[in-house]
Amino acid sequence: MSPTACGAFIAGCQGPVLQADEQRFFSETRPFGFILFARNIDTPDQIRALCNDLRISAGYDAPIWIDQEGGRVARLRPPLWRDWLPPLDQVRAAGPRAAEVMRLRYRIIAAELRALGIDGNCAPCADIARPDTHEILYNRCYGTEPGPVAEIARAVSDGLIAGGVLPVLKHIPGHGAANLDSHLELPHVALPRAVLEAQDFAPFAALSDLPFAMTAHIVYDAIDATAPATTSAPMIRLIREQIGFQGVLMSDDISMQALSGSIADRSAAAMAAGCDLVLHCNGDLAEMQAVAANAGKVSEKAARAAVAALALRDTPAEDAEMLSKDWAALMADLAND
Repeated sequence: MSPTACGAFIAGCQGPVLQADEQRFFSETRPFGFILFARNIDTPDQIRALCNDLRISAGYDAPIWIDQEGGRVARLRPPLWRDWLPPLDQVRAAGPRAAEVMRLRYRIIAAELRALGIDGNCAPCADIARPDTHEILYNRCYGTEPGPVAEIARAVSDGLIAGGVLPVLKHIPGHGAANLDSHLELPHVALPRAVLEAQDFAPFAALSDLPFAMTAHIVYDAIDATAPATTSAPMIRLIREQIGFQGVLMSDDISMQALSGSIADRSAAAMAAGCDLVLHCNGDLAEMQAVAANAGKVSEKAARAAVAALALRDTPAEDAEMLSKDWAALMADLAND
């Protein structure tokens, strides 16, 4: 099935088993993809069955994402899955070998995900950590300078792609200067445009070739003081033309409280501004119906980018046991450095 036949949205579901009303809705609207949360996670067999049912309902091999950054943002947790340090802690512990460590870390995560039928991960996080970065984001970052952050984010995406998992670059064009939690409030960033371009936007420009990216629900006063990037045509134009991102651009979760108006209004505004897909995460069926009605179908331009992106999943499964041995050897090397 061509992506142009898909609805231009990514959906969640209510629990660990697909419900009949959800199945009917997904079969009618054919979401481009899906996203899983802790409420959808029980056992490996259950996750595989849910992923299979979601794809059947969509009528094609739809991508299924999860947030598996490690640290606080991890939907898969012990005892069934590996525990990871927060990304910034891992980077700092690895020192000059941070890119090597993070690439292998995300190769292992990719192997864990593919074993469950999940083929997308909402990472890397290329935001710059600043002294006043909100705690919701700070230790999810990879550093405080654009060059090293871009290098490590590239390593993260390379590790995922090597394992056949689709990375999502976030939060474009940069969330690190926000000192509010966009899940709850709308952050405004008052930094001059020159500072933003030299610092916060720079890692995203260096990673503009990645297949998917997720917008930031942030107002950048120096560029468009009237709307957050997700619903701002000037900001989406900056993402496309100045930063140079030409892949598939999804909104951050459209139900987050940084955005105002109804779910329908938010979805329509994100698409009108230039997003390719609307991301809706909470599994509320009535809200998803509003998203589907206002997101429309995937555009031809986005579909072309999506076809190339989805082909990155065609990677043989990696040997998880061998990767674990590689990780143990790398950690031992670091301990002896």
